[in-house]
Amino acid sequence: MVGSWSPWWILAELLIFFIALPTLKRLLLSARPREGLTASASRGQNNRISVVIPARDEELRIGPLLAALASAPSVVEVIVVDDESTDGTVQVATQAGATVISTAQRPSGWVGKTWALEQGIAAATGDWIVTLDADTRPEPNMPEVGVQWAAAHNADLTTVAGSFECPTLGAQAMHAALLTSLVYRYGRPGAIDGSRVIANGQCMVFRRVDALDLRLMERVRGELIEDVALARSLHRDGRIVEMVDGSDFLRVRMFEDLSSTVRGWGRSISMAGVESRGRLLVQLIEVGCTQVLPLVFVLTGVAPVIGGVLLAIRLGTLVGTARSYPDRKWSYWFSPALDVVAWTVLATGIVRHFVGAKVSWRGRSYGSVRSGL
Repeated sequence: MVGSWSPWWILAELLIFFIALPTLKRLLLSARPREGLTASASRGQNNRISVVIPARDEELRIGPLLAALASAPSVVEVIVVDDESTDGTVQVATQAGATVISTAQRPSGWVGKTWALEQGIAAATGDWIVTLDADTRPEPNMPEVGVQWAAAHNADLTTVAGSFECPTLGAQAMHAALLTSLVYRYGRPGAIDGSRVIANGQCMVFRRVDALDLRLMERVRGELIEDVALARSLHRDGRIVEMVDGSDFLRVRMFEDLSSTVRGWGRSISMAGVESRGRLLVQLIEVGCTQVLPLVFVLTGVAPVIGGVLLAIRLGTLVGTARSYPDRKWSYWFSPALDVVAWTVLATGIVRHFVGAKVSWRGRSYGSVRSGL
């Protein structure tokens, strides 16, 4: 162990402190209460809402979403855009009363989801559009509440962060560790910090006229992380972009077990394509020092003071993110044990981006995502 108050000990403490300082600032800001979605006493002011759902082989997941939307106030149509499904997605959606449209041939340069959303927006007739992924589980009034919030804040784009259903012990622990790494990098939903703007494409809210005038999907047609790319593109143009906590109104069941959680998050958690290479490396170091290594700093005596502070903060984040997991299992509280796995998933995504590896998703293979939006 390094001797107390030795020059090397002090240097190590200061070095790790300065590495951790930006993360500590984000976590401090995240601790402040922020406005989330709330059910308004007034109804939707005659808002006509079109819900657009891009779907590719979602037969087993889309049913609960469509059932919730069947009684959704202010929703005038539910459009399911079938993206060349090979299962019973079309039959399930049709039987649930949704309007189903099939995607036209995907043009070169478009990603499957953005192309599906482009066609759903074009077919919509409502004044507002709410897009939902097939694995979301909204409350029936969620589209109306989301539109009310977006209108009240005059937002050009609002995305809603929900809570998560993780059916297995491993899935919940792994999901929580990965989600925490995003909080360390970007703060909680709703934090707007210039180039650190983020979004959640599982639920987006915008006016139909804005979608057409601003050509929302076309501007991110080739992006695999289309939600963040879109939010940053609009933010650069001086548009109002909001991300709001909607955990009381929206749940998401993304993955069924630990392995699928790792694979699914591995596609996008690095944010490669919307971050510069330099920032990706800085974030990798920051997450390693602040989320993964504090216990090592304490046990080895390399930097026990700052290490102890960081370890206490990491354990405190379990309280902060608990709201995102309403059906918490005991494994949630042990998710810090998987932080090193979460960091490895992040590092793997960054390395794959640096070497230009292709990304496979939903049976399609895309070239290396673009960098530095």
